[in-house]
Amino acid sequence: MSPRLRHLTTLDHLPRSAIERLLDSAEHLRDACAHGTRKLDVLAGRTVLTMFFEPSTRTRTSFELAARRLGADVVNLDIELSSVRKGEELVDTLHTLEAMHLDAIIVRHAQPGTAEAMVRLAMSGVSVINAGDGEHAHPTQGLLDALTIRQHRPDFSRLKVAICGDIKHSRVARADLRALTTLGVQDIRLCAPPAMLPPADEFPDAQQLADFDQAIAGVDAVIMLRLQKERMQATDLPDPSAYFQRYGLDPRRLALAAKGCLVMHPGPINRGIEIASEVADGPQSRILEQVSNGVFVRMAVLNEVLAR
Repeated sequence: MSPRLRHLTTLDHLPRSAIERLLDSAEHLRDACAHGTRKLDVLAGRTVLTMFFEPSTRTRTSFELAARRLGADVVNLDIELSSVRKGEELVDTLHTLEAMHLDAIIVRHAQPGTAEAMVRLAMSGVSVINAGDGEHAHPTQGLLDALTIRQHRPDFSRLKVAICGDIKHSRVARADLRALTTLGVQDIRLCAPPAMLPPADEFPDAQQLADFDQAIAGVDAVIMLRLQKERMQATDLPDPSAYFQRYGLDPRRLALAAKGCLVMHPGPINRGIEIASEVADGPQSRILEQVSNGVFVRMAVLNEVLAR
């Protein structure tokens, strides 16, 4: 049995037993809170603070709902109104917040490694949870995607999964790859224009393909990713129409996958660029299930690091 986590900054090196424990806990908490209609008090008296240096809808909201449904107090630090805008260093912001006796800090930042740096710099027993750092990691997204797949395809050893889109700049792709390979998925296909693929040695167990028709053939789940425009040079941005023609998920391409293939996307989706509306809203779409599972996975993570 792997030890209880104090922080969650990445899924790298997290053992399978820890990932499975978090997924099992998410399902247990989902049932215990009656799918979000009943408040639990397991974290009563605990205080959780969110620090989002980048925009977020799903992650920030679901972390706040998760903490509140577990009975914790939640404080959202408005970066635009904080002393960060006066030039305060992150380390000083961290120590200032620690002096107010927080139990957990949930941080999203454009700089890779920020959450891990906060773990090293913290002077108290505060837990740090990474809500996304640059293109490096997004551990709770990897967990909620794994949970969504497991609910429909529980035998990971038999799965074929395609991840298509801007993989090079995607922390979601990295988190999903870590989660799925740790859980035993042996056939993972990465599909993108060559300029949007990571170095081949970063994920040696995944197959890299430039032809989306070939990548999606026979897969059980396809995870679509948006273009990370905020991390790309303007000259690298493809023409949206041409990109959709080669790498967009439409009904014709979906028909090449295995019957009942799960359609997934971490959001926000760009309709008509990486995915057609009739697919995003179609019967095989699990996009809104991912959103729902995000709350329960984040409840599980908070419960793991904070429960007495």
